[in-house]
Amino acid sequence: MDEFELIKKYFKKISNNNPGAIKLNDDVFFDKKRKLVVSIDTYNEGIHFPDFKHPNLVIKKIIRSSISDLIAKGVKPEYYFISGSGNKDKFTKNNLKKISKSLYEEQKKYNLKLSGGDTTNSKKVSFSVSTIGFSSNIILRNKAKLNDDIYVTGNIGDSYLGLKIIKKNTKINSKLKSYFIDKFYSPNLPYKFFNELNKFANTSMDVSDGLVSDLCKLINEQKLSFEINIDKIPISKNLEYFLKKYNKKKYKYIFNGDDYQILFTAPLNKRFLIKSIANRINQKVTIIGKINSGYKKNSIKMDNKTQNLTIFKGYSHKF
Repeated sequence: MDEFELIKKYFKKISNNNPGAIKLNDDVFFDKKRKLVVSIDTYNEGIHFPDFKHPNLVIKKIIRSSISDLIAKGVKPEYYFISGSGNKDKFTKNNLKKISKSLYEEQKKYNLKLSGGDTTNSKKVSFSVSTIGFSSNIILRNKAKLNDDIYVTGNIGDSYLGLKIIKKNTKINSKLKSYFIDKFYSPNLPYKFFNELNKFANTSMDVSDGLVSDLCKLINEQKLSFEINIDKIPISKNLEYFLKKYNKKKYKYIFNGDDYQILFTAPLNKRFLIKSIANRINQKVTIIGKINSGYKKNSIKMDNKTQNLTIFKGYSHKF
């Protein structure tokens, strides 16, 4: 079974006495009375990052992907707790200095405060990060409305190409190589956008497991469907150049996850407001599709032709 079947079968029922758990069907815990918002994520060597050769970069990726959940809920991340598992070969004095330096830099960049954690010994490196914010409202999953526009911030696909380069699955010139590897380890979070989301978004989450996979989760309990257009999905100029130069297909690079952009829906009458806010804070925001009735099937269009949805599923943990 995948991770969501596992949660539904074994853990959902025992959270029923806790409204803040949101039936374990969202990315955060939310206690409205206490204005408390919490997320937790775990990262394992060989799964979430290929190796630990660059601990300074791994830590940047971990922190940014961790706070991404709160940002996509319209909440400012304030505090974080980090637990690390490793051994004397991985947690050397030099590596620990690099980890500490990266944590300091990320704290300064996103105004975060380290608040605790734990350390344990293990063969492989792993980290767990809990992030805390405070808000009287959050933007939940499963609140999309019929005929909503579907939006995504930033660009999609750079991180996946970066991972392929790191794994030596793709040959590319050195300048582009550096760019894409940087986007894997240091995604450009739409940080300034979190404070604006409540003005227009009906439902929202971050893109971590892949655009289609996350869209399915975004509306999974609603009698609705989505329609997106591959040609409208935003990519960087560097990815566009790579696709043309090496004769690659766009669809193979934009549904694989690790983008950490915000995926949200909003009513048609909010288009002008969203565009104005995006321009004001210099945040790229793109309409990539729309929400349809549940009588229709989820669909992806490319070159005005409907594609087989199963081709575009992203990452899922299997058990």
